[in-house]
Amino acid sequence: MASQTDSTPIYVDPIFHILKIIPFSVLRPPRLRLKLPNLTLPSPMTVFALVLLTYFMVVSGIVYDVIVEPPGIGSTQDPATGSVRPVVFLPGRVNGQYIIEGLSSGFMFVLGGIGIVLMDLALDKNRAKTVKVSYASAGISSLIIAYVMSMLFIRIKIPAYLR
Repeated sequence: MASQTDSTPIYVDPIFHILKIIPFSVLRPPRLRLKLPNLTLPSPMTVFALVLLTYFMVVSGIVYDVIVEPPGIGSTQDPATGSVRPVVFLPGRVNGQYIIEGLSSGFMFVLGGIGIVLMDLALDKNRAKTVKVSYASAGISSLIIAYVMSMLFIRIKIPAYLR
């Protein structure tokens, strides 16, 4: 075995050496004056907005909606009157959804996440007390609304859940 002292690899194949040396003994690479593009990083709020939008799309089931193509809303016929009424939630099927059901559930999850962010902003020591109270109350209320509505959605979806 040959030992390497530098970082260039040692190749045994003579054809590789010929292909490596002969073209570059005649040809010279051109001197290019290429400028690298000046890329600036996006602002933290832009990154947060993109992450939040991606989270909304994932928890809403956009991929499921694209693949399965469910209807926007469903309909059911009232047995007493015979009239057809719209249904937003697909009852009894945990692994199926209407488009509006997924979007509304995803909005509630995002609302809960924004509530947690607002409660975190309320802990900043450099803010005025009234602003901190406003952030905390908005965060707590949005978190409570998101939880109650999500539990309501689950109870509509699965009627005998936690009973």
